[in-house]
Amino acid sequence: MRLDQRLIAEMIEPGTRVLDVGSGDGALIDHLFRLRGCDARGIEIDMREVTRSVAHGLPVVHGDADHDLAHYPDDAFDYVVLQRTLQAVERPREVLRQMLRIGRHAIVSFPNFGHWQLRLKLLLSGRMPMTAVWHTQWYETPNIHPCTIRDFIALCEEEGYCVQQWMAVDEDGERAPWRRSIRLANLFGEQALFLLRREGGQRVESCSPAS
Repeated sequence: MRLDQRLIAEMIEPGTRVLDVGSGDGALIDHLFRLRGCDARGIEIDMREVTRSVAHGLPVVHGDADHDLAHYPDDAFDYVVLQRTLQAVERPREVLRQMLRIGRHAIVSFPNFGHWQLRLKLLLSGRMPMTAVWHTQWYETPNIHPCTIRDFIALCEEEGYCVQQWMAVDEDGERAPWRRSIRLANLFGEQALFLLRREGGQRVESCSPAS
C-alpha cells in the first residue's frame, strides 16, 4: 500500500465498520479486512477499479462521493475514509459533512498545495506547478479544489470538527511524519492526514503520531 494508506490503517481500530470513499483498487479495504478484522467496504467512481475490486472479492460499489453518501443512514460506520480525493470532489465541505453524519470518525488524506516546491515553482515560473504529486496539466487535472494544511484546519474549525490526530508526510514514503508546528508541516509536508470526529471542536497546535 501507499504510505498514506498504511498510516490510515494504523488510525483505525480493529474490528470496526469502515467505508472507504474513493477506494481505488481496494488495497486499503483488503488490508483492513485481512489484518485488522474490520467490516470494510468501499465506494468508487471509476468503474474499472470497481470491477477489479469485485473480481478480487472485495465489497465495493460504484458511486460518487458528491451525491451518493447522502443515501447512507446516520452512524452506519465507525470510520469513513476519503483518501486523496478531497481535492477532486465538487463539494468538499458537503462531503465532509456527510462523512461525519454516517460515521463516528472521518479520516481524510490529501496532497498539500502549500508545499514549498509548489510555492517556488509558481513564484519562479508564474505557471501552475508540476510535481510527482501534482502531475497533471491544469487543463486535464481532476483536482478542482486544491488546499493547504492550514486551509483544511481552518475549515475544521469553522465546521466545529474535532481534530483528534493529524500529520504531514513526504511523498517518498519512508521518511518520518512531521511532528512539528502547523507552519512547518504546511511548508514541508507533501500530503496530509487527518482523523476527525464531529463532537465539538478544538484548535490543534502540534502534530500527533498515528499510533
